[in-house]
Amino acid sequence: MKKTASGNPKRVLSVGEVAQRSGVPISTVHFYESKGLISSTRNAGNQRRFAPVMLRYIAVIKVAQRAGIPLEEIRQTLGSYPPSSKLTASQWHEISSLWRDMLDERIKRLTRLRDEMDRCIGCGCLSLEECPLRNPDDVLGEKGPGARILERP
Repeated sequence: MKKTASGNPKRVLSVGEVAQRSGVPISTVHFYESKGLISSTRNAGNQRRFAPVMLRYIAVIKVAQRAGIPLEEIRQTLGSYPPSSKLTASQWHEISSLWRDMLDERIKRLTRLRDEMDRCIGCGCLSLEECPLRNPDDVLGEKGPGARILERP
């Protein structure tokens, strides 16, 4: 245990403890730190020490990654709060609401992909028999490259 300047004991965790408690490899802990997702301090022996709140940050990062939220989005979202702060219920609600909207949109697109991927996707190839029905005279080609039907809002 480390004593703070005020003399109160404050628990800190080694990188190994963080990895074990969070269920991620040490290399992932280092990676998250290098990306600015979590932070540590250094002790007198120049070893990393993490506040226990970093376990919560790693849990949030893992859940967000599992949901397909890009690391940069996670970093920006977490970065809008004071560094290493314990997120309040209100702050977590803000984060989850923001990510919920993003996930709802992703679910909508994935559902459309699942339901329509065996038909024309509007790629502009004009080689499928169905294309003239979905893309007569290649009007989708005027809207830009890519699978225009699947990429619609």
